Amino acid sequence: MITATNPIFSCYEHDQAHYDEVFNAKGEIKKMYETLFELYCGHSIEDYILLNNKAKSSFFNQGITFQVYGEKETKEKIFPFDLFPRIIGAEEWDHIEKGALQRSKALNLFLWDIYHDKKILKQGIVPVDLIGSSANYLQAMIGVDPPGGVYNHVSGTDIIKHSDGEYYVLEDNIRCPSGVSYVVCNRTALKRALFGVFNHYRAHTVTNYAENLLEILQSVKPRGVDIPTCVVITPGMYNSAYYEHSYLAKAMGVELVEGRDLYVENDFVYMKTINGPKKVDVIYRRVDDLFIDPLEFRADSSLGVPGLFSAYRKGNVCLANAPGTGVADDKAVYTYMPEIIKYYLDEEPILNNVHTYHCSRPEELKYVLEHISELVVKPVDESGGYGISIGNKLSKQEIAEVREQIKKEPRKYIAQPIMSLSVHPTYIDESQSFEQRHVDLRTFTLLGHNEEFVLKGGLSRVALQKGNLVVNSSQGGGSKDTWVLKDKQ
Repeated sequence: MITATNPIFSCYEHDQAHYDEVFNAKGEIKKMYETLFELYCGHSIEDYILLNNKAKSSFFNQGITFQVYGEKETKEKIFPFDLFPRIIGAEEWDHIEKGALQRSKALNLFLWDIYHDKKILKQGIVPVDLIGSSANYLQAMIGVDPPGGVYNHVSGTDIIKHSDGEYYVLEDNIRCPSGVSYVVCNRTALKRALFGVFNHYRAHTVTNYAENLLEILQSVKPRGVDIPTCVVITPGMYNSAYYEHSYLAKAMGVELVEGRDLYVENDFVYMKTINGPKKVDVIYRRVDDLFIDPLEFRADSSLGVPGLFSAYRKGNVCLANAPGTGVADDKAVYTYMPEIIKYYLDEEPILNNVHTYHCSRPEELKYVLEHISELVVKPVDESGGYGISIGNKLSKQEIAEVREQIKKEPRKYIAQPIMSLSVHPTYIDESQSFEQRHVDLRTFTLLGHNEEFVLKGGLSRVALQKGNLVVNSSQGGGSKDTWVLKDKQ
């Protein structure tokens, strides 16, 4: 226990097996958190319950929700938010930011290469069959030059702090990475509930994300366009991230549209308005590749715009992120990130990769099948925490089932050691107290034409169930406000 004299921390058990971001090995508060700890300990349990309920009401009233997809039904839930923020020092953040930017730049160069000259494949640094067998490699993108030469305008890098105190990248997300709206909403909710705590720390703002995103989108406008018209395209209100789509459109001051609101004529894209057609130049898309154009991809898609890809191919509209980016956040490609960074940037990786076994390699497949109980098994093309199997949580029967799944489709799975994610004090309703919970961090990097931006903060996701390592909201996780300090300690 930390101390029984502070009621809201009376249930906090300091487990030295995990890296605690707030308390040192002796159970003493770290200097960076001393003031924050004192401020929170000044509240009674009754006070904190009221503040916590106030934050929940704020999220409910703003409609800050997400969809959870189950086998039998889909549920809409309020995004769980913890009022005790995570603090990252200036020097530590500098390391994270440089590492996230390095990966985003390398992935952009990789995407250009595999859709054009394929040098990295011809030289055998990345296997040809690894790319050719990826479900997210789009043949239609071969030879297409995206405006500004940018594929991954928005990248989400999932990072953990391990028990050794080092940062590791779990995965790269460059299809349609979500969660940034919750970063901004977390900050707003915390300020409303506990405004006074901000007077004691100098933290970078996170509310400038939308204006930077708009600048990035405008920078990749098609040739010959002076003032581009940008829109956000959404699959609709039943999508799990619809709140984010609507939030970003409103924050940027652009239209939120669905496929039915747009049409293509003479290879240009137009938006239907009450004042007649309006040409659209840049589309921030939150619709998956195969659904964006029924004439090019899935003919049964009602979410896309017929002829959109033809307009894109001819350079008359920019799609952000570019179609086909998903091949680079394939978890099998992740295993080659150190080589990709070295090849394109001639640099060593700033952030570590987690050692990863790819089941398409016979010797690694053999190891995985024999050690499932010690590994985390992940499908290469899923997101949101779906399909993950954590070996030490599985029964013998479940291990046997996972083994058979891998044998059927080895290319579809990778495996990693069970990493000990760092822990952070998190308020738990059931105990009405703070308890240790595992956290990770999703950073957001923007790339444009000669422009770049990394949000100084990010989405700290929390596994709310005790001992759980899966932090995704779709798997019952929550989040914290993340403070990046301006001053070096």
